[in-house]
Amino acid sequence: MGRIIFIFMAAFLAVTGGAAAGERVICTLVQEVGVSAPLVRQGQCDDRISSASTFKVAISLMGFDAGILTSPDAPEWPFKPGYADWNPVWRQVTTPKSWMRDSVVWYSQRMTEQLGADRFAAYVAAFDYGNMDVSGDAGKANGLTRAWLSSSLQISPAEQVAFLTRMIEGQLPVSAFAVDQTWLLMDNGDQPGGWHLYGKTGAGLPFDKAGQLLRGQPFGWYVGWADNGSRRVVFARLVRFDTRPTSGFPGGIARSGLVMALFGPDGALN
Repeated sequence: MGRIIFIFMAAFLAVTGGAAAGERVICTLVQEVGVSAPLVRQGQCDDRISSASTFKVAISLMGFDAGILTSPDAPEWPFKPGYADWNPVWRQVTTPKSWMRDSVVWYSQRMTEQLGADRFAAYVAAFDYGNMDVSGDAGKANGLTRAWLSSSLQISPAEQVAFLTRMIEGQLPVSAFAVDQTWLLMDNGDQPGGWHLYGKTGAGLPFDKAGQLLRGQPFGWYVGWADNGSRRVVFARLVRFDTRPTSGFPGGIARSGLVMALFGPDGALN
C-alpha cells in the first residue's frame, strides 16, 4: 500500500462527528465491568478488521512500559523530512499528548522502531491483541511500522472491549504507570450524568474477499470506556461506509454514534 492509503486514512482520523450517506453500523458493544451480560450488543461484533489508529492505545502502553515515553509531554520529537506529512499539523514537534490527539502516524512509527521487531511482537502477543499478526503487508517486511494500518493486524469489536477491560483492570503485563499515562492520553471529557469519557478513534480501508483494499469504502472505530465513579463501562463501535462520507469523518461519526447510544435521550446510560 502506498502513500495514497496513508492520505486516505489520515483524513479520517479527526475526532469530529456528523451523519454520512451509506453509513452501516457493524457493531455497537457496551460491557459494564463486573457484569457478565453486555449492556448493549448490536451487530456483528466478532468479525475482525484492521485496528487502525485505535492501536495507538496499545502502542502507548508499550512506549510507557518500555521507558520510551515518560509523560504526556515527553519525549518531544521533532518532525523530519521523509516522515508522514500530509496533515500539516504533523509537521512540528510532537509529544505523546499531541500524538494521541492528532493521530500522528510518524510518531507511532518512531516508537515501534525504537521497540524493535522482537519486543514489538512480544507485546502484541502478551496483550492477546486480535489476531496478533504483525507481519505487515504481504512480502514487504514492513510490519514494524505498518501492521496496524489496513494491513495484517486485525481485531474484532469484542476483542477491543476485552483488551481495554484487561487494561483498565490492571491485567495486562505492563506497569501501572503505563496504564495511568495511557489513561490520561485518552481523556475525552465529561458527559451527562456525571460520566467521564475516555476513548480513541480510528479509520481505514477494509479488504474484500480477494484481499484487495476497498478504496472509497472506509470504516471507522471508536473504542474506550466511561466512568462515573461507581460504574465503568467499556465500549467499541465500528461503522462502515459504502462511499466516502461527505459530512464528518469515519472515526468521528463512530464516536458521535457511540456517545448518542450511551448518553442520548434513549441512551443506555441516560
